[in-house]
Amino acid sequence: MSWFSRDKAGIAKSESKNVKVPEGMWIKCQGCSETILGKEIEANLGVCPKCGHHYRIAARRRLELLLDGGAYQEFDAGMKSVDFLNFKDAKSYQERIDATVAKGGSKDAVICVEGAIEGIGVQVSCFDFAFMGGSMGSVVGEKITRSIERGLEKCQPVIVISASGGARMQESILSLMQMAKTSAALAKLKAAGIPFISILTDPTTGGVTASFAMLGDLNIAEPKALIGFAGPRVIEQTIRQKLPEGFQRAEYLLDHGMVDAIIPRTEMRKKLASILSMLHRPAA
Repeated sequence: MSWFSRDKAGIAKSESKNVKVPEGMWIKCQGCSETILGKEIEANLGVCPKCGHHYRIAARRRLELLLDGGAYQEFDAGMKSVDFLNFKDAKSYQERIDATVAKGGSKDAVICVEGAIEGIGVQVSCFDFAFMGGSMGSVVGEKITRSIERGLEKCQPVIVISASGGARMQESILSLMQMAKTSAALAKLKAAGIPFISILTDPTTGGVTASFAMLGDLNIAEPKALIGFAGPRVIEQTIRQKLPEGFQRAEYLLDHGMVDAIIPRTEMRKKLASILSMLHRPAA
């Protein structure tokens, strides 16, 4: 016999079904581990509103955020890399190019445009990290060189926004040649007194760092961007020593005089407009 008896019927169980949250609606921040609405990060230009962690964003999105009205004229959009060495590892180089192009977006790892920042005309080259890790081949070097030459011809400041794993091994020495070619073009720009601003985002490494990315009249980094030549793992294995905390991050480079400023993405357009207004000398 039961010691207790119920006077009322038991509470009915809810028949509610499991509700699936759409993928990407909530994001666990890589910086602070807080769970944040994805739309909040998107509205904050890809930056965590709680800790300031900078997520990588698409090249065209970055151009839209930077330039007046998000408007620009693109140059050399049809240029594509060629597998002139018949390079092959697990796949042929040509197969890798075709597969990346088929995903949509750019034909190679840099987008070169002309636009304006607060009315000041600029030539901008923006790396597309989604294209083979933003690697620099002969097309990337040629497009950046042409962008610099347009800046020289039109007396417009040149901006390069880097996000790259370095020189593209599938093009061997012709990829490495782009380091010298772009640097030589920048020397002409400097001689003419036209500003060159280099913006380093996460990551900027290899031959890109060893050439134009560190040659700016101003070298500006986004917070905590990885910037270096060889990766920290490679260095540690080579010298058999533990690297300092934060080594190759933007803050470490600022402390050691390798970059001039760290500017959050949310302030980049405003700060660039101010810098350009001081540095730019319009053509007569």
